[in-house]
Amino acid sequence: MFLHIENVLTSDEVAFFRQALGAPQAPWVDGARSAGGQAVHQKNNLQLAQGSELSTQLQGLVKAALNRNALFFSAALPRRIFNPLFNNYGDAANFYGNHVDSAVMHSKADNAWVRSDLSCTLFLTAPDEYDGGELLISEGLDEKRIKLPAGDLILYPSSTVHQVTPVTRGRRVSSFFWVESMVRGLEQRQLLFNMDMALLRLRQTVGETDASVITLSGTYHNLLRMWADV
Repeated sequence: MFLHIENVLTSDEVAFFRQALGAPQAPWVDGARSAGGQAVHQKNNLQLAQGSELSTQLQGLVKAALNRNALFFSAALPRRIFNPLFNNYGDAANFYGNHVDSAVMHSKADNAWVRSDLSCTLFLTAPDEYDGGELLISEGLDEKRIKLPAGDLILYPSSTVHQVTPVTRGRRVSSFFWVESMVRGLEQRQLLFNMDMALLRLRQTVGETDASVITLSGTYHNLLRMWADV
């Protein structure tokens, strides 16, 4: 599943994040400190210190935005969300080479372990503010180059090989995190998402009390009941 979710953050929220993360006192550190064995050799960026007061404040705002986004919930069916982190690409610290995310992540902020079923990047800078910096995802023989408007989010499988291409002008700032889904299987999650989106369109056409809507809603929830691990 590759899903572009628009306007996860409002324009006012984007402005607040940019002001906070662009302040001289923002505690940016070497991103390689948090990389795993494979990724440490590929990671060359800055990352907001996880234990900082600013990081804690911004993590809460990202989680609040996710909690109000029905499309995110439908697609991810989140059981746990790794506390959002923040990265910064530009100047000499400007890329993250090919890597696969670790299967299980440990958050220093809340000491929680999260299985990485889905990876998320929430963009905080606009595409015209920097050159390069695409999220480049390899899928078999195909590649996806992703560079979204500020406030938008991309959701994709954590099992993919991906990178952030070198930023050659400006700065690319974003939040990133992982989701452990209630439904572990990628194909099962995709089927449930497709059914939920079809149900949404059907409800808009025939209403909530139509017999087909009631039957299909029951089928959706029975499948979720069968596959969910909570």
